[in-house]
Amino acid sequence: MDARAIIAQLRKGEDPSRDELAWFARGLADGTVSDAQAGAFAMGVCVRGLSEEGRVALTLAMRDSGDTMSWDLPGPALDKHSTGGVGDCVSLVLAPALAACGAYVPMVSGRGLGHTGGTLDKLEAIPGYQTGLDEAQFDKVVREAGASIVSATAEIAPADKRLYAVRDVTGTVESLDLITASILSKKLAAGLHGLVLDVKVGSGAFMKTREDAEALADSLVSTANLAGCPTSALISDMSQPLAPSLGNALEVAECMEVLCGTKGGPLAELSVSLGGVLLANAGLATDAEAGVAKMVEVLANGQAAERFGKMVSAHGGPMRFVEEWRRFLPEASVIREVKAPRDGFVTAIEGEALGLAVVGLGGGRMVESDVIDMAVGFSEVVRLGTAVKAGDPLLRVHASREDKADAAAAAVLAAMDIGDQMPDMPPLIHERSR
Repeated sequence: MDARAIIAQLRKGEDPSRDELAWFARGLADGTVSDAQAGAFAMGVCVRGLSEEGRVALTLAMRDSGDTMSWDLPGPALDKHSTGGVGDCVSLVLAPALAACGAYVPMVSGRGLGHTGGTLDKLEAIPGYQTGLDEAQFDKVVREAGASIVSATAEIAPADKRLYAVRDVTGTVESLDLITASILSKKLAAGLHGLVLDVKVGSGAFMKTREDAEALADSLVSTANLAGCPTSALISDMSQPLAPSLGNALEVAECMEVLCGTKGGPLAELSVSLGGVLLANAGLATDAEAGVAKMVEVLANGQAAERFGKMVSAHGGPMRFVEEWRRFLPEASVIREVKAPRDGFVTAIEGEALGLAVVGLGGGRMVESDVIDMAVGFSEVVRLGTAVKAGDPLLRVHASREDKADAAAAAVLAAMDIGDQMPDMPPLIHERSR
């Protein structure tokens, strides 16, 4: 095998063979392939693209570059992946609800990326919650609580970790083939029996247009299914924050309201929709509609909240977190309202700008070594189409200092448009199956 020959094939628009891609992925993982060769490979895939068969081969090669898991459980091992959005804390609702419906959810998740929050960061707003479990601990929590949300170990898809870092500095992040292989190599390494994808579209998503979102959904679904993991996708709207709170502890609070049956709204609706598809695909419901009904039931009767409590305590969090969650979550020292400057309707919300404003408050990372302030963010964010009077609250800022609250308030006013006409309202779910 020769990295130069593989790169030359890509340059000519030819797919390397499955064996060649497997060799290259192992070389990424063990250092045999140089940074220059990794960058040239990424650029070749980005510019020339791969066939569907080549995309599957690359995904499997990256999956097999490290450890893989397998599950022998009384029910199916299921998971979901979101392409990232603002106020998207679905995993914290979906995982325990699926567990309450008879599934097992070994969820390997990530941290904040750019303007989007990370599931692991949100969970670490809960005192004591440990995201780094070894394999035996992970297995034990999944079996006993039905769900466990953990960070990926260095041994899971190490080729992806190496290639992602190279893509970030070579302008090849946006390649559909490389995005697909990156996402699915880690999910497939988890040994899943079923997967649902939440592909976001809109101002708060990485995919801004419906066309781009559909292309990514098609690529992910076809590749995952050909790789042997039954997979479906929903395309959901991110032209405004999913939940009315942004920030780690604040989003956990929103999830607790849904899990405890005291709040519905888009977060609950999307969570049960994704769960309904998964339950149907895994044979735990006759169809997606019946799956949604099961999800609604376990949220209403407290079984999902009970599963979440078991997971939290098994990960080192408080034993009575579900019963006393308000007491455990941190609160910001400065809380103030941002008021509407004029009468009208909320016609646009730039979700990416709001997400970056939360990062500016300290709720995300500017560099990898930054320590996150779990308490900061926004709450009670208005929805698109809301009629406001001058002086009505648009949201509440939670900050550590007055000057940071000032900067965040200015960012909010720049990110929200108020007009004279009610805007066209996008659906929460643009497409329910793909």
